[in-house]
Amino acid sequence: EDFLNLIFKAMMKDSLNSSHPVSSAVQSSEQIEEMFDALSYIKGASLLLMLKHYLTKDVFQAGIEVYLHNHNCRTAQSDDLWDSMNEITSGTLDVKKMMKTWIVHKGFPLVTVVRKGKIISVQQEKFLYRVEPENWTSDASYLWHIPLTYITNRCNFTHCTNAYLLDQKSGT
Repeated sequence: EDFLNLIFKAMMKDSLNSSHPVSSAVQSSEQIEEMFDALSYIKGASLLLMLKHYLTKDVFQAGIEVYLHNHNCRTAQSDDLWDSMNEITSGTLDVKKMMKTWIVHKGFPLVTVVRKGKIISVQQEKFLYRVEPENWTSDASYLWHIPLTYITNRCNFTHCTNAYLLDQKSGT
């Protein structure tokens, strides 16, 4: 319950246009300190949980092990983690490309789902809780690669989970 409360507080802050990306270029030590706030840590943890769920626990753990082995006692960058995940997925998914959309954009997407018979349509747009005129910038070009999981009436929650990567503004 405490973790969910932290996530919702971080999402509230991240839904404001005054938010910041999890990862960005810095020019000074002050900018480095500003980057390491609760939003960065909690959003980062949420993104790793999302990735773990999408890749499956075993694949995610194997990627973490490759990352730790390859960078033991060395410095690393965020791309190094995504490269390790790509190594484990053997090119079936470009984890780096997917995760870049989450760490370089501030905010998060609102996904609208519409069902018409057996056809499911999904659409994404940037979610803004409140527009702050003094900090407003157009984010119309924001596009996330959103891993969606779903089940059908032939399945249950522990078996037969399907996945779909929404990497366009809309999909069917």
